[in-house]
Amino acid sequence: QVRLVESGGGLVQAGGSLRLSCAASGRTDSRYDMGWYRQAPGKERDIVGRIIWSGGNTDYADSVEGRFTISRDNAKNTVYLQMNSLKPEDTAIYYCKFTTWGGENYWGRGTQVTVSS
Repeated sequence: QVRLVESGGGLVQAGGSLRLSCAASGRTDSRYDMGWYRQAPGKERDIVGRIIWSGGNTDYADSVEGRFTISRDNAKNTVYLQMNSLKPEDTAIYYCKFTTWGGENYWGRGTQVTVSS
């Protein structure tokens, strides 16, 4: 089992920045990658980006490329999502996902990000 705890959401004005954190505990040795997803009201949950844990490679959705950055802290078993130049359309609940080498997925409970215009 893997437990994920997200933090760092909140209310910010357009153009501002926020940093989300996701701390993993439990069987973290099974980790393949960790990712961030978001779900706006009335919409499906979409990927924001992810990081391959072993090599640190990242990839991002086109909508956030160049504005958002995913990083990790191995010692803390934590992944971060630095969000800059935020737009109202970035408003959503942001979820952390942990994927194992065996293809199992674990999700955090989510953290709300609201960007005001």
